[in-house]
Amino acid sequence: MNDQYRETEAGERYARAAFDLALDQKILDKVQADAETLKALLTESAELRAVVASPFYKSEVKLNALLAVAAKAKLQELTKKTLGVMAANGRLNHLFPLITAFNKLYAAHKGIVSAEVTSAAALSDEQTASLKAALTKALGGQADIRTQVDPALLGGLKVRVGSRLFDASLKTKLDSLKFALKKA
Repeated sequence: MNDQYRETEAGERYARAAFDLALDQKILDKVQADAETLKALLTESAELRAVVASPFYKSEVKLNALLAVAAKAKLQELTKKTLGVMAANGRLNHLFPLITAFNKLYAAHKGIVSAEVTSAAALSDEQTASLKAALTKALGGQADIRTQVDPALLGGLKVRVGSRLFDASLKTKLDSLKFALKKA
C-alpha cells in the first residue's frame, strides 16, 4: 500500500468525523468555509505548507503554526479541535486529503455538482451564469463551475463533470472532420 493512498484514506476518515460533528452541531457551512480558508492559506503560503508537510517539525510546532493562522482567520472551534486531534496523532501531513474529502462530502450533502469548463476565450459573467444555469438544470443539482482558458480549442467548450467529458470544441470537430476525410 503506497503512502499517498494511506494519506487519502486517513484524510477521508478525519473528514468524515469532522463532517458528522459539523452536521450534528449545525455548523456545516461554517466548517466548510474553514476548509476553504485553510486550503487557500496552504496554497498561498509556501512557508505554511512546508511546516505542515515537513517530517522535521514536531506535531506541536505544526499545530501551533496552524492555530496561529486559525486564530487570525477566526476558524470554528470544531476546526481547531480537528487540527488538534490530527496533530496529536501525527497526521497533519494529511490536511490536504482531509480538505478534499470534506469538500466532496459537503458537495454531495448539498447536491452540488462540480464542473470544469474549458473555453477558447474567457467567458463573460453573463455566459458563465447562463452555463451554470444550464448545467444545474441538466445535472439535477446545483452546479459549481470552475473555468479555464485554452486558446488551442479555437472555439466552443469542453465541460468535465466527474469522469464525463462533454467536448463541443471547434478543435475536436475539426480533428474529427480531418480523420473522416483521411478515411474517405
